[in-house]
Amino acid sequence: MLRVSTAVYPFRKLAVSADDNSLVLRCQAGDQRAFKELVARYQRKVYGIAFGVVRNPEDAMDVTQEAFIKVHRYLDRFQGSSSFYTWLYRIVVNLAIDHLRKHSKAQTVDYDDARSHDAGGGPDELLPNTMGMDPDRSLMRGEIRKHVNTALGRLSENHRAVILMREVEGLSYTEMAEAMQCSKGTIMSRLFHARRNLQRALLEVMGKDAPEVVHDRQEDNPKRRQPSAVGPAEELKSGRGVSP
Repeated sequence: MLRVSTAVYPFRKLAVSADDNSLVLRCQAGDQRAFKELVARYQRKVYGIAFGVVRNPEDAMDVTQEAFIKVHRYLDRFQGSSSFYTWLYRIVVNLAIDHLRKHSKAQTVDYDDARSHDAGGGPDELLPNTMGMDPDRSLMRGEIRKHVNTALGRLSENHRAVILMREVEGLSYTEMAEAMQCSKGTIMSRLFHARRNLQRALLEVMGKDAPEVVHDRQEDNPKRRQPSAVGPAEELKSGRGVSP
């Protein structure tokens, strides 16, 4: 049986936390160039997070803009008790969920289409690596990716958020709890139910051909992606998409 693995892949751990702290301190001292560096570093990642929840490119761009405005406004309150990335993630996820609830819409757009300039992320992260090179298998992978994308769209915003946090972004349970402002136990329970609902959604979409969702057995030590400085859309690539 084909399996959709939800094990956290061995991405490179973010090696920028110390540099982030330096940029944050410069921002708090009023250095606007430092803030632009933070935006350049995280704008692509923020867009991807936002799109993962709202599933609409225009809405994701709105959330991205709003997130960086909020970061600029409240950065002086950041105390460093958690990493800057976790603090930023919390802002983006909360804004995305609020946006989705306010507008009561979640259009199904292919994750890869919306993040066509991104180096990774999306439903492909939930697919087994063994389907990579053979053209026939690549075609099969593309079909399954679309089904996984549809299944993700049937999850609640909170369940979709924790799936993306853990399986795509590679956050630890502790970081997820900080981002969602709840207990680690709540995160683990929510993730369990999210995976179960993803399995049910896949069965509804694909029937007997649905792959099995495999739960990861790692506890709290995932690897995370290195953020890119390139924007996911023309507004971000040109620098017009975000301004404090």
